[in-house]
Amino acid sequence: MKDELKKVSIASLGCSKNQIDSEQMTALLKAGGFEIWENEADADIMIVNTCTFIEDAQTESINCILELAQYKKADKNKKKLLVVTGCLAQRYKEQILREIPEVDAVIGVNEFDRIVDIINARIGGGPASVSCSEKPLMFEGERERSTPPYTAFIKIAEGCDNHCTYCVIPSIRGKYRSRAMEDILKEAEEMAAEGVKELILIAQDTSRYGIDLYGEYRLPELLKKLCAIDGIEWVRVHYCYPELVTDELIDTVASEPKICNYFDIPIQHSSDRVLKRMGRRTDRAQITAMIKKIRERIPDAALRTTLIVGFPGETEEDMEDLLKFIDEARFDRLGVFTYSREEDTPAYDMPDQIDEEEKRRRLESVMVAQADIDDEHNAAKVGTIQTVLVEGRDEIIKSYYGRTYADSVDIDGMVFFKSKQKLKPGDFAKVKINEAADMNLFGTAVWE
Repeated sequence: MKDELKKVSIASLGCSKNQIDSEQMTALLKAGGFEIWENEADADIMIVNTCTFIEDAQTESINCILELAQYKKADKNKKKLLVVTGCLAQRYKEQILREIPEVDAVIGVNEFDRIVDIINARIGGGPASVSCSEKPLMFEGERERSTPPYTAFIKIAEGCDNHCTYCVIPSIRGKYRSRAMEDILKEAEEMAAEGVKELILIAQDTSRYGIDLYGEYRLPELLKKLCAIDGIEWVRVHYCYPELVTDELIDTVASEPKICNYFDIPIQHSSDRVLKRMGRRTDRAQITAMIKKIRERIPDAALRTTLIVGFPGETEEDMEDLLKFIDEARFDRLGVFTYSREEDTPAYDMPDQIDEEEKRRRLESVMVAQADIDDEHNAAKVGTIQTVLVEGRDEIIKSYYGRTYADSVDIDGMVFFKSKQKLKPGDFAKVKINEAADMNLFGTAVWE
């Protein structure tokens, strides 16, 4: 039977950090003699790499597991295996195996490097198993990248030490652990040699990079060394916490042409009272000063943030404060979530929980407030010439499409444009913007 079960599918859910874990599992499975298949119905072994950050992510993960369980039930030969990995597996290991009997193995975030051995043991007749060590893992093996060949995520740290009162990540992923700088640079050099043009640095908190290994924050140093790698054209940073957006970091972004003038800074709220209850380390005055400093030093900086509404005890006055702040800050990109009440977090037991209908109303008010700002920012780009990283061509509308420095993968807008010259994914083009609509830009390539 062992030799027969070789086709593996991986459904990767959640964030880009999870995606990297899936890419590493893919490489391990290939090295272990397995074949990777896209279609779960045709696979012998179905893997779900789950997320549990908020309730919606947890629901998506459970629904995916249950959907694949139906494929297993329908398997006439009774050979299919179902494996659950990732954050949901780490958090609810025993419950998954108990409540979904179709699951053959549960593998947490700290043991996915053992996935080949665990699957082979199950194929060999071993019982359904749970492998969820609490000892934090920093796995730095090979990856089978799933992003386009010109773009790659690179994880610079694992875990988190911030302990925001609403967040389960520290209890699942463990304490903050920076990767050695030489390992990151080696991986980046290998990617550049393979044709990667854009590196996207990710961690739960990129701005904390290096403090645990070197006793000081070394993100600026890492960025400078990445910019020195031949072949890399763009370096983009995600998830800098506002208290660590230092003068040195801002000056590094300003002085290095390869670093995208793109700041992804989750602030979560503006009300000092709510920020304190959230366990955040900044107040409104500090956030406002940071924004001012970035825009004075880098006038064309694109600022992205995320907000949480409906946190326990959030009042109408807090919401008014937030809406006023949004109007003043004029973020270029803004995402908003309703508070998700998560077990084993301090906020779970806080008084004055807010009902879901009211949370939704508050979310919609933020989206309406930001919509006009989005339109304003996009309209200001009409008539400008933007550098666009080409990602493909839409044959229906006969236009190329791609992203500017202000647009990251899958979360921001796109640029659609005509070009007299043929282009391929990974090329860069100068595009004159003629129109803006629905968060996207439309234009024409210009050639010297």
